[in-house]
Amino acid sequence: MFKNNLKIAWRNFLKNRQFAILNLIGLSTALASALLIFLWVNDERQVDKFNQNDSRLFEVMANISLGDGIHTQEYTPGLLAKALKDEMPEVDYAVSVVPGFGKDIVASGNQQIKAMPQWADKDFFNAFSYPLIKGNKDQVLTDEYAVLLSDELAMKLFHSTDILGKTIKWANDKEPYTITGIFKKPAVATTATFDLLFNYRLFFDRDALNEANWQNNGPVTYVVLRQGANAGQFSNKIAGFTRLKNSKSLLTLFLRKFSDKYLYGNFENGKQAGGRIAYVRLFSVVAIFILIIACINFMNLSTAKAANRSKEVGVKKVVGASRQSLIFQYLGESLLMSFFSLLLALGLVFALLPEFNRITGKKLSFNFNADILLAVCLITCFTGLVAGSYPAFYLSKFNPVTVLKGKFSRSITELLMRKGLVIFQFTISVIFIVSVLVVLQQMNFIRSKNLGYNKDNVIVFSNEGQVPAKFQPFMTELKNLPGVLNATSFGDNLTGGHGGTGNLNWEGKKSDQKIEFSALAVDYGFTQTLGLKMAEGRAFSKSYGSDSSKIIFNQAAIKAMGLKDPIGKTVKAWGNQYQIIGVIKDFHFESLYEKIKPCFLRVFPNNANIVVKISAGSEKETLSKMQGLYAGYNQGLPFEYRFLDEDYQALYASEERVAVLFQYFAAMAIVISCLGMFGLAAFTAQNRQKEIGIRKVVGASINNMVLLLSKDFMKLVFIAVLIAFPLAWWVMNTWLSAFAYRVSLGPGIFVSTFFAIVIIALLTVSYQSIKAAFANPVKSLSGE
Repeated sequence: MFKNNLKIAWRNFLKNRQFAILNLIGLSTALASALLIFLWVNDERQVDKFNQNDSRLFEVMANISLGDGIHTQEYTPGLLAKALKDEMPEVDYAVSVVPGFGKDIVASGNQQIKAMPQWADKDFFNAFSYPLIKGNKDQVLTDEYAVLLSDELAMKLFHSTDILGKTIKWANDKEPYTITGIFKKPAVATTATFDLLFNYRLFFDRDALNEANWQNNGPVTYVVLRQGANAGQFSNKIAGFTRLKNSKSLLTLFLRKFSDKYLYGNFENGKQAGGRIAYVRLFSVVAIFILIIACINFMNLSTAKAANRSKEVGVKKVVGASRQSLIFQYLGESLLMSFFSLLLALGLVFALLPEFNRITGKKLSFNFNADILLAVCLITCFTGLVAGSYPAFYLSKFNPVTVLKGKFSRSITELLMRKGLVIFQFTISVIFIVSVLVVLQQMNFIRSKNLGYNKDNVIVFSNEGQVPAKFQPFMTELKNLPGVLNATSFGDNLTGGHGGTGNLNWEGKKSDQKIEFSALAVDYGFTQTLGLKMAEGRAFSKSYGSDSSKIIFNQAAIKAMGLKDPIGKTVKAWGNQYQIIGVIKDFHFESLYEKIKPCFLRVFPNNANIVVKISAGSEKETLSKMQGLYAGYNQGLPFEYRFLDEDYQALYASEERVAVLFQYFAAMAIVISCLGMFGLAAFTAQNRQKEIGIRKVVGASINNMVLLLSKDFMKLVFIAVLIAFPLAWWVMNTWLSAFAYRVSLGPGIFVSTFFAIVIIALLTVSYQSIKAAFANPVKSLSGE
């Protein structure tokens, strides 16, 4: 029986090869798209999943209730970890971690390499699963000048991992660091990337903003809960913990699972509001829709050709075939088509994977492990069963007497079903087109948004090596280079990750007034170098002597503080008094996901980053001169720089990649939809051959014939547009709501989409319509 059904399936394939090839192309393209999406989604879901304590490892987050709503941050007081470990029986381990904000120089003898640091408590390796190749996890961070190296860094510096007891120099620290351990980097992707691990006490003791004060926030705090501890209950228990330590604390604590950090990174008004999980869900839905669209093509073309197989069904039923056996036969044919499509799809996946990796910035591979094989089998079977289900049940229900007498007729239900499926296909296509246009507009808006400073032709590089010790001579020479317009130093970056404090007091501050300020450490010339504008007062300047006791606020801060005529007034912080000398116009020092927050600027010469404004048109020559100057101070070190606008664009690198992926997969869905419409148009033209011949004989024009054959499909497209537009508006408005600054969903996008889908549909149908219209009426009427 199986062999016989296989022969029938093959003969039908050859007999209707045009429709079979259309189905094969549609299904294979859909399967390839779904498999690529599966690889991407699977990789996204594995980020940060390497810890053995994954189910018990949490990050302590903080909500801050301010005048414009509740803000959520990672940074917590430096005393929090120890207090939680000592006072909360639910905590097995608590760790303070300070991630590195940029690479610096690690040296051994004459060998110098740039590496990313991190500072952590002694229990770091009890909380996180970084395998130690060398060293004891309970002792490696007990000494203040201890350091651990990754296996990769150890091989670069020493060409060996057997280096315990040896020393390295870090940045400009005079004291050497003793290597107490070697750790192996995780095999899976992680948000925590570092090459060296230092003792957290070293950072804590040296950073004035993170002194032993419950009011200041600097490190990130992680806890490992005891087995059986309820994370939700513990989160509620510690909510007001910092206020018990300091009544002025603004923080409300809660827990977030460490491995949720990557996918669930966004918070809105104190509540979890998605993150990259939205893209994971989006592409999962896209994959399902692409498969469904391909399945609809199969259903439509199979049921449209039902008349050609009706006699086959009748004969089989007459000789005793049951409906169940016929259902299994047609489902088998569908699964066979899916299997052939899978072979083509696998070829497409292997061919496209290198380019797919380039677009996504990943290193995906198609390894036939258990997960991949299961996913391939499930996707293929799902496609085959869904595609073949309706045709199988539809064909198997034919009355043998009726079809053998040649009285086969199409029911209204069948026609409505087919039209409904076409409408569904093009509804999804319209939503995809609107979504692509909105995403492109938002990305363009981000690129062109006025940030309040000039990021063009601004170079940023690290203040490292011998430069900090000779900072002023270096800066003088740098500013005198031809092509350099200005230069300064900056302790932070303009893309986020700033420390802050709520421990500021000023005259007229209300007792219930809670403001969290971002603190920016800048050098003289910072405002001039970046083209920042002063709303009131002046910028930091050496012309007035030392400005170390002066402070500048942004407009958002002055508004939140409720200060009138702020210039000359004083604020108190960290036991010191600072005079307000200026109010700077609001500028974006974080991503456009965030509204501009209150911030202040304090002057600190010799900061971690050097910022240089160069003249346009002379970039190559100026950079060459800067490289020569840098080499004179840091011989043997590569001059690694970046453009400020690249830093800004890097904030949205994932969005850019997602936008590109979305365009490709949206195009796939539209093409597959068009394949189905193309096949149906061909079938319609074949069925109406004699009608077309008669109309041409009695004088119908080519234009009339094309219009006749196209109008039914265009009606379906118009209905799809009416259904899709409200859905598309809702979907994209939800996506845009994540941005504090966004484009508006104007009518232009929907008008453009309407014309685009009409043109696409006309081009798809018109070929078959024109071909049928130009056919010889004699041949049409004779049935040739």
